[in-house]
Amino acid sequence: MKLLRFKINSKEKTGILNGNEITEINPSMIEAMNTPDINRLEEIGSFKLEDVEVLPPVSPSKVVCVGLNYSDHAKELDMNLPTEPTLFIKPSTAVIGHETNVIYPADSTQVDYEGELGIVISKEAHHVKKDDAIYFIGGYTILNDVTARDKQRKDIQWTRAKSFDTFAPIGPCIETELDPTNQNISLKLNGEIRQNSNTKQMIFNAYELVEFISNVMTLKPGDVIATGTPPGVGSMHVGDVVEVLIEGVGVLRNTVKAQK
Repeated sequence: MKLLRFKINSKEKTGILNGNEITEINPSMIEAMNTPDINRLEEIGSFKLEDVEVLPPVSPSKVVCVGLNYSDHAKELDMNLPTEPTLFIKPSTAVIGHETNVIYPADSTQVDYEGELGIVISKEAHHVKKDDAIYFIGGYTILNDVTARDKQRKDIQWTRAKSFDTFAPIGPCIETELDPTNQNISLKLNGEIRQNSNTKQMIFNAYELVEFISNVMTLKPGDVIATGTPPGVGSMHVGDVVEVLIEGVGVLRNTVKAQK
């Protein structure tokens, strides 16, 4: 089931996406993720996808990101595999949705794309074991971990480079039924494939990440874990169109615009 948050006539709604058709449902996104039986979701109306504004699927209190989590990416960089996940956080103010513009900061000289699978938390998670992690995951989405690489090199730590407004595109939907351990993931820049891998290349899988992170910090419903990016990271420029594609989820598309 693909869950979508959208806006029409200035009203925010939740729906089920089926092709280009949206069936509006009564529960909130968090409630819908915690309802295992689709037949128990109250249907209200229907809309065409092209007639609505697609919103980020959730409003996370934080986006917890994982660095260097694909073995083929580590090989590309000639780096040893990490023994535990490396974590950093993007603020909620960086989050934007599908078809919303990524703003290129005026004082940055290099802004990179990083296509990633996102884990969406549906229940408060604290000290969760990996074997129980599935009960705290509402579904999976797509994320572009946009990074001002020049700021990252200058600052050494990553906060500024990862935290600019619009640097966390998420969406377009949440797929509630997905095997996160074996899905193709790719990224296109202006229609040309730049990243192409599979989530089976992850060093730490989705369930291991929920265990590790929830033993560091409490994960709230709606929080998103960005699970790391495959090889092929590169730069974006003003005017570029970036599409992250994940099998079973869909396509997250954003255009890069100059800061005014």
